[in-house]
Amino acid sequence: MSADLPVEEPARRVSPPAGGARETDAWDRSFRPWDLYFGVVWAVTLIFTIAAPNSAPVRATAFTLFLLLAPWYVWFGRAELMRGPDSRGALVYIYVAIGLFVPPAVLVGEMRSAAFALVPQCFMLLSMSRAMWAVGVLNAVPVIGWALWWRPDGEAIFFNALFSVVSLAFSAVLGSWIIRIIEQSAERAELIAELEASREEVSRLSAERGAVAERERMSREIHDTLAQGFTSLLMLVQAVDSELERDLPGARRHLDLMADTARRNLAEARALVAGGAPADLNGNSLPDALRRLAARHGPGPAEVSVEVTGQARALAPALEVVALRTCQEALSNTARHAGAGARAAISLAYSDAALCVRIRDTGRGFDVSAPSGGYGLSGLRARAAEVGGSAEVRSAPGDGTLVAVHLPLPPPSSPSLTGSPA
Repeated sequence: MSADLPVEEPARRVSPPAGGARETDAWDRSFRPWDLYFGVVWAVTLIFTIAAPNSAPVRATAFTLFLLLAPWYVWFGRAELMRGPDSRGALVYIYVAIGLFVPPAVLVGEMRSAAFALVPQCFMLLSMSRAMWAVGVLNAVPVIGWALWWRPDGEAIFFNALFSVVSLAFSAVLGSWIIRIIEQSAERAELIAELEASREEVSRLSAERGAVAERERMSREIHDTLAQGFTSLLMLVQAVDSELERDLPGARRHLDLMADTARRNLAEARALVAGGAPADLNGNSLPDALRRLAARHGPGPAEVSVEVTGQARALAPALEVVALRTCQEALSNTARHAGAGARAAISLAYSDAALCVRIRDTGRGFDVSAPSGGYGLSGLRARAAEVGGSAEVRSAPGDGTLVAVHLPLPPPSSPSLTGSPA
């Protein structure tokens, strides 16, 4: 008769973490080899039973009892193995499987080879303590029953008992080690799930932050272009309304300015939609764009001068846009708040390391420490910060206003435009 041999337990099934469809699919794919393994062990055990030296009636009885293990596994056990460990159904399956295994294993010692299939199922379905009890029953009870039923000689009992003890010890050591590995794998699977959730959260927050940044950028662009254009149109409408009765040539001149402002607003709107450069910078250098801006500033007698010092040169589009928008915002504020007759001056100072843009007006000024609900100055600072620059506003009641923006520049590569006072 054959004796029990050490049995290698397979990895216990770990329930996949929430949202981890990949783990479920991997288990479903990898369980079919276990079906094949259990089926091979079951078939080999039947072959051993047929070849056993016991009498035909004993072998037939053991064969018939053992046959019941196959439908019990297919009908009930496989579903429990797929469901996972420590369920009530798992205990029922193991208890019934042991009940179907022990009697034929007592009758025919070769039947004990079926433990190669049943011991792994114990570790797959039960906790460590319960699995060890079940493995102890599977290893010890068939040997004890066989010894009491057939009463073999002492030597046969000794060797069968010795193999049973060795198999039990090996199963305990290897089973505990496998379960520790399984627990570590479960922890790692949980950490991976948390990492993936964190990654998705970071991606979502990044997308939200990008959307907010884009909304802020579009808000600044609209404020510095379209909104200022509409403000100019309103001022021109007021001027025309006051001139219709007494100064028709002046009204016509302001109507022409209104048409020009509307066309410019349309061009800016198209540039915003297309994501291109501002209309003033389209094909023009920054100094030329600022001179065009100064030339059309305000409907009244306000005068704006432009001065360029240093070696003017083409800059990165983002830097030129910041400089242009800064001047647009500052001149718009001058037109609205500085008062009648206020003069403004724009200065561009190029150096190897930086571009300094200053807009000074001679208007009524304001208290910079007073709270303001406007968007212009905060948007001006944010725009400068996006390109690594800084913005400063100095003003006092009755003392005019100075807006200064400092933008870092890369080293010049070649001579470009030569600036001169406007």
